[in-house]
Amino acid sequence: MGLRGSKPPEAHVLLLGLDNAGKSTLLYKLKHNASVSTVPTIGFNVETIDTKKKGKNIAVILWDVGGQGSMREHWRSFHPDAAAVVFVVDSADQERLGEARRELEKTLTSEPLSGLPLILIANKQDVHGALTATEMKDKINLKKVCSGRDWFVQPCSASTGFGVEDAFKRVVQMVKLSSEPGAMKENIKDTVHYLKASSRH
Repeated sequence: MGLRGSKPPEAHVLLLGLDNAGKSTLLYKLKHNASVSTVPTIGFNVETIDTKKKGKNIAVILWDVGGQGSMREHWRSFHPDAAAVVFVVDSADQERLGEARRELEKTLTSEPLSGLPLILIANKQDVHGALTATEMKDKINLKKVCSGRDWFVQPCSASTGFGVEDAFKRVVQMVKLSSEPGAMKENIKDTVHYLKASSRH
């Protein structure tokens, strides 16, 4: 178990979404409060942000995985350790909204992600014609898509910083740490599944 007071509990959070949704921009705004011009992510970026939950130190590890078509098939390999899913959508790109919804639905049917909270980021709110958080919720039909899990829609602009901190606070509030009472009960199925899988090796 390690020494007392060693590492704070960790929560792995997946940052997913289509290419050009603004995932990497969001990640670096959060980590460094800087506007970084990014190129499409081939592979993934990972950053750890130390914060507090209910007065205790925790480390949130954000995995920003590339969103191009060829990268999406690899999302699954990041599912098993996740404690929450953050799905970033470009609110101003209504042409790709259907595609974003399909990818989100596909992601949420994954067994390891069963019951985990979803935070949908309605990004690019600074762009003319962007859908509001409420419009986004209705168009993606989140009540249906997120049946059986906690979810929240956060309006945000990763480039200006609007809503970024609120989005992260919401993630910290909703993320399930394995050490929390109740988390074990909810994740018991996954835990048993994981133990069975481990015992095969």
